[in-house]
Amino acid sequence: MDYDYIIVGGGSAGSVLAARLSEDPTITVCLIEAGGQGKSFLINTPAMVAAMVSGRPRLHNWAFRTEPQRHLNNRRCYQPRGKALGGSSAINAMLYVRGHPSDYDGWADLGADGWDWQSVLPYFLKSEGNSRGISDFHSADGPLQVTDQHSPHAISHAFVKAMESIQVPENTDFNGPEQTGAGLFQVTQFHNGPRKGRRCSAAAAYLHPVLHRPNLTVLTGAVAERIVIEDRRAKGLILRHNHRRLTIMARREVILSAGAFGSPQLLMLSGIGPESELRQHGIPVQHALPGVGQNLQDHLDHTLIWQSLRRDVVGFNPAGLMRLVRGWAPFRDTGTGVLTTPGAEGCAFLHSRPGLQHPDLQVHFVIAIVDDHMRRLHLADGYSAHVCVLRPESRGAVGLRDANPASPPRIDPAFLSDQRDLETLKAGVRLLEQAMAAPALAPWRGKRLYPHDGSDAALEADIRARADTIYHPVGTCRMGKDDMAVVDPQLCVHGIKGLRVVDASVMPRLIGGNTNAPTMMIAERAAEMILTRHG
Repeated sequence: MDYDYIIVGGGSAGSVLAARLSEDPTITVCLIEAGGQGKSFLINTPAMVAAMVSGRPRLHNWAFRTEPQRHLNNRRCYQPRGKALGGSSAINAMLYVRGHPSDYDGWADLGADGWDWQSVLPYFLKSEGNSRGISDFHSADGPLQVTDQHSPHAISHAFVKAMESIQVPENTDFNGPEQTGAGLFQVTQFHNGPRKGRRCSAAAAYLHPVLHRPNLTVLTGAVAERIVIEDRRAKGLILRHNHRRLTIMARREVILSAGAFGSPQLLMLSGIGPESELRQHGIPVQHALPGVGQNLQDHLDHTLIWQSLRRDVVGFNPAGLMRLVRGWAPFRDTGTGVLTTPGAEGCAFLHSRPGLQHPDLQVHFVIAIVDDHMRRLHLADGYSAHVCVLRPESRGAVGLRDANPASPPRIDPAFLSDQRDLETLKAGVRLLEQAMAAPALAPWRGKRLYPHDGSDAALEADIRARADTIYHPVGTCRMGKDDMAVVDPQLCVHGIKGLRVVDASVMPRLIGGNTNAPTMMIAERAAEMILTRHG
């Protein structure tokens, strides 16, 4: 079987690419996805993120674990990743955040020519269909539906007031002229039509509406095993589908969109990567590329948790579950009610210390107790406030466990390996503790889980015992022009023709915010590059 383009991974980037490339009826596209169609009730119902993110059981979720983290008491941390068409946009909290404009100017300074803010903004706008309409910062015409939350909870508004107590002003648009401030997230959720209130994943926005195209083939339940490389050119892909091993060929390009873990893993399984890593696992070296799998960055997050005196939050107890059941009728009929919640309703971008040009901390405020990624359940009603370091200095790596494509990758984020990250996170926790003590939250404030005595040593011990990812791994196939770059600014793999990487792994540096919208922006821009080159 021959196609013009083979795309590996039907997640946030792959869904966009497959839809955009197949707009040209003369181009044939084959999309490979290890998960399912991404259309289940759990995916479509926003509040069901609570059932999917824990990975217990593994519902549309790879549920990876890291290597023991030396600076987090040697814990194996958790890394949920979406496994379905739509990828992590099918299991995330739907939060629409682009990051700070300076993040993209920083990419350009690091050698990613043409990825500065003014160059990428048009692709954010091309993607976005915002219920607020058209402005200098927003578009209403894109396939990705973005909207204000349909039924935010009273406690989330109280959180915004609480942040004002530490001089964090209200901000109604984190993707507008100013990022600093506190407010409610906009979310990737259908805001009109019969699907109002449902999750608008990348697949729901881009891919599901075009699955009928005769020039688009989508193989779900298909696991890529190795890229076929001949004379330093990607020629095709070996995959396993329906218990059979198949070889499909690409006339133009093989494009990896398997994410910050999957894309470097497949490169290395195909003999592209650090020589020492490949030889360790007996993989013939097709092309020595030392940067593959390096430069892993992620947002380390620490969670503060309280039981709630009021019951207008989400609780995993009989009364709380009954409130969710009663939420089915308004969700079905009008796309409103508790089942439309993203869970993380409130947000704040703030500064860890005076004099900083841009926010270096982000707070996610959740209307439920979130303890160890919902893996440790509590019967009490409650709420959680999470703080993360936006631009960590720590750098980790992704490698192979062995040469078996079915094995999970070896993931080592090296959290807190740079002391500066610990100091910034401690400052963020201190600020958040002050805000959470504000009168605005008094009607809800009950017993705090995991209290400490307030000393620096106790706070540090709490961070090392409980901090973990908030799900934004990037950077493992970073773009640039130096010896450790994996792809060039056109996202073509250095030294191999016909091979491109298009996903969050190409980010040179982690942006100051959630990474889903930027990943779709990258795919929008890549699709235009590809069509222009081969048009």
